[in-house]
Amino acid sequence: MLTPHRTAQRSDGGRGQHEAWLTFSAQAGNDPTLEGFGGLAVLDEFRLPPGGTISGHSLREAELITYVFEGTLAYQDSLGRAGAMQAGEFRRISVGRGVRSSETNSSRTDWTRLFRVGLGSSAGLQCDPEQKRFSVAQRRDGLCLIASATARAGSLRIRDDALLYSALLGQGQHLVHQLSPGRHAWLHVVSGEVALRDLVLTSGDAVGISAEHAVSFTARTEAEVLLADVT
Repeated sequence: MLTPHRTAQRSDGGRGQHEAWLTFSAQAGNDPTLEGFGGLAVLDEFRLPPGGTISGHSLREAELITYVFEGTLAYQDSLGRAGAMQAGEFRRISVGRGVRSSETNSSRTDWTRLFRVGLGSSAGLQCDPEQKRFSVAQRRDGLCLIASATARAGSLRIRDDALLYSALLGQGQHLVHQLSPGRHAWLHVVSGEVALRDLVLTSGDAVGISAEHAVSFTARTEAEVLLADVT
């Protein structure tokens, strides 16, 4: 079963210093996916102007993966951890209750575009953040594993039973991702245009896949996607 989620269904979460589009949000009204999709609780997109900040995010027993699509990002949290990210880098933070964080576009001239992927977790232990760069070459022409519970293939280690992939595709390229019984997938189009059967998705669109043996899609243009394989 395919459940499309169009970019127009995302909630506008912008607050002065940034632009934001929230895939799962109580503001989404009657959208059945507003509470998340399986183990996927957050998939947000942000655009920060020079010096713009996302602040005050409270992480409550969740794992959050930040992906910098373009630009630069400085971050800090209430535990005193601070650092910087560049385009193509992914950072996983896994914490318990009450830790607050902020992220700032450190450029004086250019906008920053980033994505947050949140995985709900029942574990209450705090883990040190982990940050890695996944190059264009690694993500070109196939699904590159970004995060997994076993940290296989050099991916970020997460506690949740989930797999997060990134792919950069050329026009006409076809990919298939097999799904084990009882698992679901969420495919989000970061840029470009892809097709699943007769469903065409453009930048900002997504689709939830359930009760299927595989996710099979084709890039109609050059495209970038994020794919979450969850329970």
